[in-house]
Amino acid sequence: ELNTKVYFAHPYCSWEKGAIENMNGLIRQYIPKKTDFRGISRLYVKNIIEKLNNRPRKKNGFRKPKDMIKEKIA
Repeated sequence: ELNTKVYFAHPYCSWEKGAIENMNGLIRQYIPKKTDFRGISRLYVKNIIEKLNNRPRKKNGFRKPKDMIKEKIA
């Protein structure tokens, strides 16, 4: 329905899926390595998700993924 493609990368082959590695880097801006996840609330994680999903993407003509999904399901 959403007309999307799905790709499967091999384990430990980060070069096969650069977008995931990029997103991991963005998440690391909020949650540094070696962080104890017991100290992170669900609300904080939800806020991170909202911020990342509201970032415009160059490859999508600077549209937000969230807006693109809303267009498809409307």
